[in-house]
Amino acid sequence: MAAAQWSKFPYEQKPYTYAGPSLKKSWPRLHAGDLEPWPEAATLARLAGSKADGPVPGFKGGFDDLALRLQDAWRAFHRGDFAAAVEAGAKLGPFGAQVANKAASVYCTYLEEDDKRAIRVLTEAAARGDDACRKLPECPNAWYFHAFALGRYAQRISVLKALGEGIGTRVKNALETAIKLEPKHADAHIALGAYHAEIIDKVGSLAGRLTYGADRGTAVKHFEKAIKLNPKAAIAYMEYANGLLMMDGEKKNAEAVKLYRKAASCDPADAMERLDVEQANAELE
Repeated sequence: MAAAQWSKFPYEQKPYTYAGPSLKKSWPRLHAGDLEPWPEAATLARLAGSKADGPVPGFKGGFDDLALRLQDAWRAFHRGDFAAAVEAGAKLGPFGAQVANKAASVYCTYLEEDDKRAIRVLTEAAARGDDACRKLPECPNAWYFHAFALGRYAQRISVLKALGEGIGTRVKNALETAIKLEPKHADAHIALGAYHAEIIDKVGSLAGRLTYGADRGTAVKHFEKAIKLNPKAAIAYMEYANGLLMMDGEKKNAEAVKLYRKAASCDPADAMERLDVEQANAELE
């Protein structure tokens, strides 16, 4: 999709601009949820099963060059230039799929109103994610961001239709793989909790459990694990609230409101988190 067609981040970008060394300094806070490693040659080579001076899968440069370009792509993501982050990440092979897919999925969650455009962006993201999972099978975020894109795609075409196409099983398997590779991956725990809740909401508790392995207790366990791992994340509280309402309905309204208030009180560190907080405020209204 041409960059001119992408909706702009509607808030001030200056607080989320991490120029120069400020990005590395803020990296642990910015990536507390997904545990994306700081892009440097040694780490990228390890994920590729290569040496730092060896060939880079899907990229025509060395690992040092790749690291610098990944850092710039992540800067674009964090300040809310989602089109630029997708474009930059997509040029960097399987290593760039993570930033490109996170940007595409966040953008389509909050800023793209047209279903056809969103489906196109998410279809491309899912293809990148599939490629990244094949080429970087030991990379937790290859699996997580693939699942993220597939989940947002499913919501756009309708969850029931997506289940019929087998997408639900693919999402569940990818999230479970991400957590197996990195048990402290808070965002994957959020997403897996949301998976269980959404299945129960759409097909019911009995059918959800028998057909898709969805379980209310498991959903709650994943949500609470995510909050424990990353208590500053607005999205953790918000998705927990959404999950309770999907599974239990109005009887969980009071608890959901408390969770939305916690989400709204979080201090956003980047453009994505600002969108999360604004969405929590909207839910309260």
